[in-house]
Amino acid sequence: MTALVLAVLGYQINATMISPALPRIITELHTTPGIAGLSQTLFFLLGSLGQVTLGRLSDYRGRKQTMLLACAILLVGNLACMLAPNVGVFLVGRALQGVSAANFPLAFLTLNQVMTRERFGWAAGVITAVNGGFAGVDAIAGGKIADTIGFRGVFGASLLISVLGILAVIFMVPKLPAPSVGRMDWGGATLLWIGLSGILIGLAQGQSWGWTSAPTAVCLLGGLAALAVFGFTQRGARRTGATKPLVDISLLGSRRAWPLFVTSAMTLGGAFAALALTIPLFTQDKHAGFGMSSSASALLFSTPAQVIGVIGAPIAGWIGPRLGWNRAMRIGATGTLVVFAVACACLDSRWTVFAMLALLGITYNGLSMTALNGYSVVAMPEAEGALSGLNGACIGIGASFGIALASAVVTAGTHDGQTGHAAYAEAMWTGCGLLVLALIAAIALAKPPTTEQAEHLEGESDHPGAVVVPATGH
Repeated sequence: MTALVLAVLGYQINATMISPALPRIITELHTTPGIAGLSQTLFFLLGSLGQVTLGRLSDYRGRKQTMLLACAILLVGNLACMLAPNVGVFLVGRALQGVSAANFPLAFLTLNQVMTRERFGWAAGVITAVNGGFAGVDAIAGGKIADTIGFRGVFGASLLISVLGILAVIFMVPKLPAPSVGRMDWGGATLLWIGLSGILIGLAQGQSWGWTSAPTAVCLLGGLAALAVFGFTQRGARRTGATKPLVDISLLGSRRAWPLFVTSAMTLGGAFAALALTIPLFTQDKHAGFGMSSSASALLFSTPAQVIGVIGAPIAGWIGPRLGWNRAMRIGATGTLVVFAVACACLDSRWTVFAMLALLGITYNGLSMTALNGYSVVAMPEAEGALSGLNGACIGIGASFGIALASAVVTAGTHDGQTGHAAYAEAMWTGCGLLVLALIAAIALAKPPTTEQAEHLEGESDHPGAVVVPATGH
């Protein structure tokens, strides 16, 4: 358990620790808020793609071996960001760091294979808590390092933790046999990467490039075309049975699947994007915001939710099966929307914003995120791995999309190097709109099967061409 926590923490601190340092990155690399937002977009975009592709690869190469590969990619990304001579190298480093998000689904799958059902709920809560950061210490440390050393020091600290993580995986994680024999669908993976990358980069840079410009059109239309070809090839592979598809398209139409994916994507797009981009930029803005230092911003507006989430997520993991994962998700979505809306309405009051973001530790970091993971495990026993893998990808895509959207709104309100207060407010209310969609999707979720139904489905789950995209267990 300790080794898996270190492995996933190596990825997660690059999501939370860097947020307070964004203004320093903009200054030291002579770039813009739009490019800073793009670095975050690439990080979470590659995180979602890494969960699907490396998760699927682990079917053939083994969980531990694939986890070590993800850790190695993370080390290279950390070095690139720490030593980046320009923003181009920095963007490449952030993209490489994002790939290591695959360690989250691989950790869930490993726990599922070595733990009993009773212990897994608590363990899943612990891993989910790590998904929100290291109890807020990382955000405080990131802000303090950024204020005293600069953003490169943040990646130096991240590099150290990544080294500890890869050593822990080597010596402490058991080598489990690969569950499948076959070949990786690299063609499908390539189409998926091109499709999602094109769309999200186009959305992230559309404001800067111009929504009718050639680069924006190439990204958006090219991405849509690649996804269309991807869907056709995946459906054809499933129909012919010649090659197992990367993603089982038949899952997407179920009310136990598509509402889950929408809830995950919109929850992350609304809440996490604000915490990772809008709030750090706003609270440190001397003209339109509170004019706080990086460390003070992290202490007041990032740490409380993370600390509460570390406590709340394991508790939510215990409550979820008893209350019902779908009910827990609806309660979490409702609470997250309410407290976020209050923060939007009272954006000028730093203590109201502080209180509301702290409450997100219960509603978002604790209940919503744990329920999303738990529901994805029990909703489709006959396709457990595939559903969880796609859900993990949607979490990353939602974070990437939300940051791209918030970045576009903030960039649109930035003139002569200064961002107006209205731009931050619009970015926050846009996130609130995404949370409304998350709640609507959560209400549409079907009830998970009972234990008897689940056992029956598991007994009939040996379908030809079925796909297992590992992301979590039960």
